[in-house]
Amino acid sequence: MVLTVGEFVQAQGQYLHLKLLAGGGGLKRRISAMEVNRPGLALMGHLERFRAERIQVIGRGEESFLRKLNHGAGGQIFRKIFGFRRLPCFVVTSNLAPSRLLLDFCERHKVPLFQSALETEEFVGELHSYLESRLAPFRYFHGVLVEVYGLGVLICGKSGVGKSECALELLKRGHFFIGDDLIKIKRLPGEILIGEAAREDFGSYMEVRGLGVINVASLFGIGSVMDSTRIELVVTFEIWQGPRVKSNYERVGLTERTKKILGAAVPHVTFPVFPGRNLAILLEVASLNQRLKNKGVYSAIEFEKKILEKTAGAKK
Repeated sequence: MVLTVGEFVQAQGQYLHLKLLAGGGGLKRRISAMEVNRPGLALMGHLERFRAERIQVIGRGEESFLRKLNHGAGGQIFRKIFGFRRLPCFVVTSNLAPSRLLLDFCERHKVPLFQSALETEEFVGELHSYLESRLAPFRYFHGVLVEVYGLGVLICGKSGVGKSECALELLKRGHFFIGDDLIKIKRLPGEILIGEAAREDFGSYMEVRGLGVINVASLFGIGSVMDSTRIELVVTFEIWQGPRVKSNYERVGLTERTKKILGAAVPHVTFPVFPGRNLAILLEVASLNQRLKNKGVYSAIEFEKKILEKTAGAKK
């Protein structure tokens, strides 16, 4: 994912108290890195590991150092720094007035220079949080996304298998709805997957076969709909093909199955679907069981351990 400086300012300029001081001709420059850079070492001439692709944040320390540089030395350093074509922009924090040399170089090379009223630590924290969310890799998945007992669950399966009906039953039981049909999943650092409706303006709508499109927020209340959730479980519904068909359905639970989404492994459960089966209850139990596993409690392993202990005791 990439983001232009102009798009960034339009989205966060007011929130981050940004004011354009120079380099307005470079608003189409691209921001491609989620991290920011404090160019202290670069300003001292150490450019071996200079991260030019990051937004360059100049705080009190960097600005104080710049003011001590004479024009000749400063010009030589800036010529090297501005030789990197991937520079997105500079931001001077704490309402500091940037040096004339920095203003001139930004204007000449069309690299946007902004001033922020926020202190450096606050600005970097807010900026990093925004870039992390905005530039995170993502994919679209077909399914229904709900939150059950505080656990984000992605329900997958072929059309008509009962995903939306299960979500409706879960809503009646007091759980939360995020999106139907097309889900956008972003991967954040630490293998964290965040799911949301692919279209924000259609997030509370759901298609139910035989009923049509319904507005979940209108029927169940605005409090039943969430903007996003962390996905910690994937549940797949499959039409039951009969006992004679070989299947991989888990019987005991000793095998931990996962599904790869954007390179992150997510616990995965597959339920056979046949008439009379209450999928909503099964999904609730699966969510509770996964919450126990997240805390290190594995019922199947405990069960196996007790059987082995009983068997060993009987042999004696």
